[in-house]
Amino acid sequence: MDQVRIGIIGMGNIGTAHANAILEGKVKGAVLSAVCNRSPERLQPFPMAKHFQEAEALLQCREVDAVLIATPHFDHVPQGIAALEAGKHVLLEKPIAVHKAEAEQLIAAHTGKSLVFAAMFNQRTDPRYQQLKAMIDDKELGSIHRIHWTITDWFRTEAYYQSSQWRATWKGEGGGVLLNQCPHQLDLWAWLFGMPKQVRAFCQLGRFHDIEVEDAVTAYLEYDQGTTGVFTTTTGEAPGVNRLEIAADHGLVTVHASGLEFLRNDTPARQFSQSHSGGFSKPPTSLQQTSFEDTGPGHDRILSNFVDAILTGAPLIAPAEEGLHSIELANAMLLSHFQNEPLDLPLNASTYAAKLDSLIRNSTVRKADKPRASLKDFEASF
Repeated sequence: MDQVRIGIIGMGNIGTAHANAILEGKVKGAVLSAVCNRSPERLQPFPMAKHFQEAEALLQCREVDAVLIATPHFDHVPQGIAALEAGKHVLLEKPIAVHKAEAEQLIAAHTGKSLVFAAMFNQRTDPRYQQLKAMIDDKELGSIHRIHWTITDWFRTEAYYQSSQWRATWKGEGGGVLLNQCPHQLDLWAWLFGMPKQVRAFCQLGRFHDIEVEDAVTAYLEYDQGTTGVFTTTTGEAPGVNRLEIAADHGLVTVHASGLEFLRNDTPARQFSQSHSGGFSKPPTSLQQTSFEDTGPGHDRILSNFVDAILTGAPLIAPAEEGLHSIELANAMLLSHFQNEPLDLPLNASTYAAKLDSLIRNSTVRKADKPRASLKDFEASF
């Protein structure tokens, strides 16, 4: 096997972008063999591939070795399970599921199968976070005391939310900024720092937009070893900011738009505190700065890594199983808000599933009564 024949299910803007990347030769070893969308016009730009309007039909195609699923959130689990059962390698767009119980069902469907199963967590390829990951793994920071991530540059307009029936509804998306935009940051949070023991979150539903789901969130996270974290996000703030700050025994790390800064203590803070006689002194510091030209290869790197894993057994950058963590964090934040109390992790999956089911059943959203913008107005599907 020297190439992987890929079928893409869901030819919205992101599915189309992946297809074009393959056709433009950005994914070595990949061939676009099939595309699937219920709207035939979305398939017309790809005459070189087989056309399908139903995912089930594509999954029976013998000319497809692997599928990339880029459909609305609630379709990810049933389509992912069906693809695995059909013997296809699977790459899932984020999030891998809407809630933890479904994510666990999806992961269980992969158990025992020698199939590559990956998630499109493209921000793991960002050199800023890769450097931070290496610093943490190499114990360069010492004990981490505090994490603070402000990710508010996800600004979205009202037209964005009204562009589709499924957007920003409990039934169509299963949530708002936590389920649509922030799976990337929640994935990075768990990848870098591990999972907390407790979450307390405050969510604002439709604060900035005419939607029923959360578009502003502030969460407090606690870890067994005493580390604390604050996670703040919204789609209603402009210009917004993406700033991650880690206070540790060996100094302060800041990840910002253009790079990473490490204000390193010459003496670890705890050691200095216990040994220095001055009451108001601080350890001397030195500044280490790293700048990067861009944020990395992103989607194309994850897709290339997926193909390499199939062809050569290369380790995955983002195994789909790890997608469970971002789902659990998002679910825990929402449930903490609705229950108005701190929530211990691991999350009770059935409790959140029941809450989401209640939100869906009691939804009063009727988007058909509102003017809809053209999907052509948007450069991405999330």
